[in-house]
Amino acid sequence: MSWTSLIIGLIAGFILGIGAAFVFKLMQARTEKGLAKEYEKQRESNVNAVIETVKTSFGSLSLDALSKAQEAFLNLARERLESERKAGAQELEAKKGLIDQQLQNMTSQLEKVSTLMKELEKDREQKFGALAEQLRTTSAQTETLAKTTGQLREALASAKVRGQWGERMAEDVLRIAGFEENVNYLKQRTIEEAGSRPDFTFLLPQDFKLNMDVKFPLDNYVKFCEANSDGEKAKYCGNFLRDAKARIKEVTTREYINPEQHTLDYVLLFIPNEQVYRFIHEQDSSIIDYGLENKVILCSPVTLFAILVVIRHAVDSFALQQKSNEILSLLGRFAKQWSKFLEQLSLLGKRIEAVNREYENLTTTRKRQLEKPLNDIENLRTRLQLPVAPDEDEGSRLLPEETGEDSEKLLGNKKADNN
Repeated sequence: MSWTSLIIGLIAGFILGIGAAFVFKLMQARTEKGLAKEYEKQRESNVNAVIETVKTSFGSLSLDALSKAQEAFLNLARERLESERKAGAQELEAKKGLIDQQLQNMTSQLEKVSTLMKELEKDREQKFGALAEQLRTTSAQTETLAKTTGQLREALASAKVRGQWGERMAEDVLRIAGFEENVNYLKQRTIEEAGSRPDFTFLLPQDFKLNMDVKFPLDNYVKFCEANSDGEKAKYCGNFLRDAKARIKEVTTREYINPEQHTLDYVLLFIPNEQVYRFIHEQDSSIIDYGLENKVILCSPVTLFAILVVIRHAVDSFALQQKSNEILSLLGRFAKQWSKFLEQLSLLGKRIEAVNREYENLTTTRKRQLEKPLNDIENLRTRLQLPVAPDEDEGSRLLPEETGEDSEKLLGNKKADNN
């Protein structure tokens, strides 16, 4: 039973009660006075009966309505629950598919991450192996470098070895600057009538020369670098600076500057180490000025390269000037020959014009004068009806059948012609 049926039953019972009350009022109107008590009793009994009836009807209706409502509610709840269950099952199935898809994606991503981790681990092992190998190589190279440094320190203790090392450094700078031996410079070439022998002699334009010495004292500088106390460092520093000045003075006595040999008024003193050159400049820059006063230019590998670039530029400029003069001379000779060529060409043009006029005279006037008697001869032959004599070459090529003569007659005629 639905809620609508229950409400209708309640309304019907209420209407029934109202009807009973209305009947009771009619009876009371009729016997208002006489039947008051009886009516009252009857009313009470009727009211009680009505009440009992209403109670009974309302109770049965309520129970029936409640039962029907409960059954309808249960059916409705069952249907709703079933639909919700189906919808939940469908949604659960869809979510299960999504979850399975997400699980598959997560599985593939995890596999990729696992593969990447394996590759990274393999790469890490390789990198660590390479790093360990590189560290071992670096350690071995450091040991070798330490040994080489020690050997170099021992070697530089010898003046001869220092000179060879300076020559090697200077040759490296010369090679970088593009200088070639016996073309741009001479090595260990003795100066004539002087007896001194510079380490390098640079060849300049117009037979000028520039000498360079590469021997430089480094004993006290090495001791300065190895000294542990400030007092020892100051002592060896002063000794090294005095050695540098003494070396500059010694170079000025070597006749490296000799106007009779076309040398420049300066000589180069090569210091084969930038650090040593900077040390001199920082400790006592007056040594460089002292060298310039004595026409000795101190130069490190970098400054030597700059000087060589200037020398190379000057040589190239002079060579270009010489080539330019030669080119101008050749242009003068070419202009002279060109004028002669134009004169001969003009003379040839005049001769060609004269020949052309003679040719036009032959092809016009002379040709017409020759054609007049030739035409008269041809007219005469035509009037006399004389045949045209064949050419000898054409007659020899004619066959007997073409000439109308037999072979014997032809041979006879040839013999007669030969006789």
